[in-house]
This record gives sequence, structure tokens and C-alpha cells, in this order.
Amino acid sequence: MLTKTEVVEDDGEGNVAINHTVGNSEGQTTETLDTEKYSFQFTGLNHVAFCCESLERSLEFYCGLLGLKTNVDRPDLPYRGAWLFLGAEGIHIMEVPNPDPVKGRPANGGSDRHACLNVTNVDHLKTALEKAGIEYQLSPVPSIFFRDPDGNGIEIIEV
Repeated sequence: MLTKTEVVEDDGEGNVAINHTVGNSEGQTTETLDTEKYSFQFTGLNHVAFCCESLERSLEFYCGLLGLKTNVDRPDLPYRGAWLFLGAEGIHIMEVPNPDPVKGRPANGGSDRHACLNVTNVDHLKTALEKAGIEYQLSPVPSIFFRDPDGNGIEIIEV
């Protein structure tokens, strides 16, 4: 399967026309998507969601170790969980069966699905992870990659 996406027109104000080509051995089709016709614009990321086996264990990790606070406005959902403040965004912890394997994932969370969170000082986080015995990998960005107790990949980047 061949796919190719290219910007064919950009007005510099967030409006672009995109050619998206999809093809296979029998031929290909091209459609032009004019993003100006959409009545919405992305303004940022609201939250990321992580599955967990034990809500208490995850809260100890995210609130106890990383220092996040819970948002009590979480509605009554059909599963246990928590909303955690992360500036204007958040993390949704859901105590539900995890469809992803926990074992056999790449050791470095940066070469796997992960959420990237901003901090003001990566070195302070590094110290906290070392005290907790949590393995991590450093990046020259500067950022640090690690996994939560359920194997979810996390990158923390210094901004």
C-alpha cells in the first residue's frame, strides 16, 4: 500500500490544502483535502489516558512520586479511575483491563507509545526516580524516558 501526503498550498495562517495519495498494485487515487472547509481548529491536547491494574498503585506513582494532584470533578464512570492535573492538561488513569502487553515492550519508553510531559527541571525528576528505584533513559534534549507501574511509556522534557 502506497500512501503519500503533501501540502500543496499553505496561506501561512493555518489554512492548508493537502493532497493525500493512496494506492496499491492496481493503481492509485488522489484526493485534495482543503482544511479551510473544516469549522474547527486544534488548540492543544486535553489529556492522555493510561490503563492501570491498581488505581491505588498508580496514584502512589503519579501523586506520591511525581507530585500530581487529583481533580475531584471526574464524573461517575463505570470503572474506577482518577483525573490528574497537569497544568491546563491532564492524565486520566483508568482501572480497566490493559489491551497492551506489559512485558516484551522496548526497554526505552521513547521507542514505544508514550506521552510526553513538560517540567522545568529534568535533573530533579532524575533524582526522584533514582530514589524510587525506577529505571530511566536520558536523552540529550534534555528529556528522560521511563515507564509507570503498568508499563505505560512516559517522556518528561525540560521546557
